Amino acid sequence: MRNMNTQKITIDFPSDILLTLNKNENELRQDIKLALAIRLYRLQKITIGKAAQIAGLSRLAFETMLSENEVPISNLNIEDIMYDSQKLK
Repeated sequence: MRNMNTQKITIDFPSDILLTLNKNENELRQDIKLALAIRLYRLQKITIGKAAQIAGLSRLAFETMLSENEVPISNLNIEDIMYDSQKLK
């Protein structure tokens, strides 16, 4: 991942959350970053490249995570595909 300017955000959780989830702080931090990246990408607020950057993953690794979470990599709908196919004729 490229070096980027970062913004730190602090979130308060119940003190037993790490024990409850059986995760350490770094694992929870990574899960939160991935969930945020997937959510923002799904809402079409950010590009797939920016989402991968937020998640701290390569684009290929992020696309794999999208697939594992049943999130489509492409946001094309049937109308877009039909329009593009007509242009190719």
